[in-house]
This record gives sequence, C-alpha cells and structure tokens, in this order.
Amino acid sequence: MVQQSAAPLLALRGIHKRYGALQALADVDLEIHVGEVVALVGDNGAGKSTLVKVIAGVDPADQGTVVWEGRDVHITRPHDAQALGIATVYQDLALCDNLDVVGNLFLGREIHRFGILDEVEMERRTLDLLHAFSIHMPSVRLPVASLSGGQRQTVAISRSLIGEPRLVLLDEPTAALGVSQTAHVLRLVDQLRERGLGVLLISHNMGDVKAVADSVAVLRLGRNNGFFDVPTTSHEQIISSITGATDNAVTRRASAEWEADL
Repeated sequence: MVQQSAAPLLALRGIHKRYGALQALADVDLEIHVGEVVALVGDNGAGKSTLVKVIAGVDPADQGTVVWEGRDVHITRPHDAQALGIATVYQDLALCDNLDVVGNLFLGREIHRFGILDEVEMERRTLDLLHAFSIHMPSVRLPVASLSGGQRQTVAISRSLIGEPRLVLLDEPTAALGVSQTAHVLRLVDQLRERGLGVLLISHNMGDVKAVADSVAVLRLGRNNGFFDVPTTSHEQIISSITGATDNAVTRRASAEWEADL
C-alpha cells in the first residue's frame, strides 16, 4: 500500500441530498487518501449510488463541503470532477458494443492528425496502457460485444484511466462476473492502489471488500453508520452495521433523526 499523506485526497463533509420529500443523503462524511481503496457499502437504497453521483458531479449536493487535496472545491457538473482528476465507472459500463477496444477507450477524446483520426497513435496508447496494468486482451481491434464480462469491465476501467485520474469511482465492478473474472478485476483494483490512485469501491460482496479494501464506509438510510479498518474488523461487524442489527448510539441516533425527517 502507498504511504498515505496526512491530508486526504478527497474529503466530504456534511453532504446532504434531497429528492422532493426523500432525504437521500444526510450529513454524510467520507475520506479517501492517495493509494487507498475505500469500500462504500450499504443495503439497497442506502444512498451509495447517490453519493457517487455527487462526487462525479452528475447530481451535485444540496449542502455540504467537498475538499480536494486540502482545498474546498465545487463539483456541479461532470466536467468539474474530471478536471480535478476524478473518473467514474458506472455499473452499466456505457460501452459501445459495435466499437473495438481502441474506439471505446478514446470515445469522445479521439486523437487527430492532419484532420483525420490517428488510429496508429490511439492503438499505441491503448497497448501501452493495457501493458502498464498487465491487462491481457486477445486483440484491441475486437468489437467489445465479443468480449467476456470481465474483459468488458476491464475495458471500462481502462477507459477511465486515459485521462490519468487521481481518484477512480467503481460502482459494483464485479457484479455478475464469474470467479476468475472477478479475480482479474480485483487485481486491477490492487494495481490502481499500488500506482498511488485513490479508489472508491461500491460493492455488495464482502469477499471482494475483504480482498482489496483498506477501509469500509457504511451507509444506512442515507447516513454514515460506521467506518471500519478492514484488517482489524470482522465480517460480522460490517454486516451488522449495514443491516442496523447492532444496537449502538450511532444506530439509535441515525434512526431517530431519519424518522424525524419523514
């Protein structure tokens, strides 16, 4: 693991997000350091995807502070997040099946030479990127539709790395993957950490969380319900925090405040 700096790469303070009468996020805090994988977990409807959209600039927070490398920033649109160095890989991947690997990686950021697409340069950069992360593809000129689920997920993550981000948000990257494909994606997450990137990993799979995450942030009913150090925390402790089974001050306070908001 990369040595963490004192100040977090990204810090969220008191994030609130409401959709009409629904309080999706309330007073949420989160920190991600350089070279750290933070797993964001919670039951369905806990607010995980909403928080990712806030960080990515897709759905800005109504209230709260976003701190990037020690300075307050305003993320009100995806371009703001991208300019800071935040890349997002959503669960649906948003790949174009009819395009090959090169075409997908450079979609919207094509390289031109003398007014025409520079296919040679884009292919060279694609191969360099895949080699740097030990990603194996049968061919970068195969249509994405012909790739396996794990390979498609790898293409989506690789595309997020084209802009050399500092923080990568991964929304359920191993969902619906087989055992070997999951292992391949988790190795890629490990490599992102080793290269000093911050990673926010949304996952329902505690095996994946235990395998690659350094810490876990639990959301329950749109609020923080626990922060855990993975090596020193049991599977049962995390599950209890997710489900609300643990009767503690944090759970009782969150439940009381949530009911008051309804």
